[in-house]
Amino acid sequence: MGRVTALPVVDLRADPAALRELLREAAHRVGFFYLTGHGVPGELVEKVLGAARSLFGLPQADKDAVAMVRSPHFRGYTRLGGEITRGATDWREQIDIGPERPPVGGPGKPGYLWLQGPNQWPPALPELPGIIAEWEAALSGVARELLRHWAASLGSPPDVFDPAFAETPATLIKVVRYPARADSPQGVGAHRDSGVLTLLLAEPGSRGLQVRSPRAGHDGWIDAPPVDGAFIVNIGELLEVATRGYLRATEHRVNLGGAERISVPFFFNPRLDAQIPVLSLPADLAARAGNGWTPARDPSDPIFAVYGRNAWKSRLRAHPDVAAAHGYS
Repeated sequence: MGRVTALPVVDLRADPAALRELLREAAHRVGFFYLTGHGVPGELVEKVLGAARSLFGLPQADKDAVAMVRSPHFRGYTRLGGEITRGATDWREQIDIGPERPPVGGPGKPGYLWLQGPNQWPPALPELPGIIAEWEAALSGVARELLRHWAASLGSPPDVFDPAFAETPATLIKVVRYPARADSPQGVGAHRDSGVLTLLLAEPGSRGLQVRSPRAGHDGWIDAPPVDGAFIVNIGELLEVATRGYLRATEHRVNLGGAERISVPFFFNPRLDAQIPVLSLPADLAARAGNGWTPARDPSDPIFAVYGRNAWKSRLRAHPDVAAAHGYS
């Protein structure tokens, strides 16, 4: 594979046959791409970014009043330096928001069920829940369309993933601010997303996102600045599981570069208890999948096919203060 120096661009309005080939190749070769033609209104994008700026403009006491450590469901606000990736401190502040549902965790149940529960909303922003609900609905529609095209491009029925997302998909939205400068250049350390796919909105003109080069033996990084009107889309670990390594969950990071950055990643995830189906790939595609691929490709960080288990491992590592406050292990 030749060196990739920029993310590919995929237009969701393209002819379906051409679109499916582009999606498949982008996800296989790089694991990241820019998505245009998605139909999400610019007015909604501006509404979300405006709400993000209002959120981070609140007094620190207002943000701390909805601190994640207060939530057994890993929902709420995290201060600068309050999250960890691979043992190192991330320099960003954020709020984590999921579907507004009653708790289902409890004694004798899998720990990951605690990931379902109510959100914490800053009282000073009463409009925020409605804006987030509108955003979740719009991006879920885009994500479902992408999944159906991917399934068809891989020789499976377009609806093969639908049962895993039935009734209670465990979507997650983060609203994030990276400061202009901090004690470390690490905005968020190198990682792979634990779910199915991510659609990222980044403030125009911002910098910092980098994607690991897919070239074998090459340890470089590809800069991924925002493109006007486009989302940055990446593959999560569960699509890697579903395709036995044919689709690539690629490491990425954010380095702080002297300018503030606001971003809003939307993580499209199945039900907490759903096991992602493993697809039977056509012979020519199966031959191009990773030789000897296994969910334990990294023994220190195995991938679990049940989404909740995969998400739980990540949450416990990233937020040890929340885990300790609520007795999780």
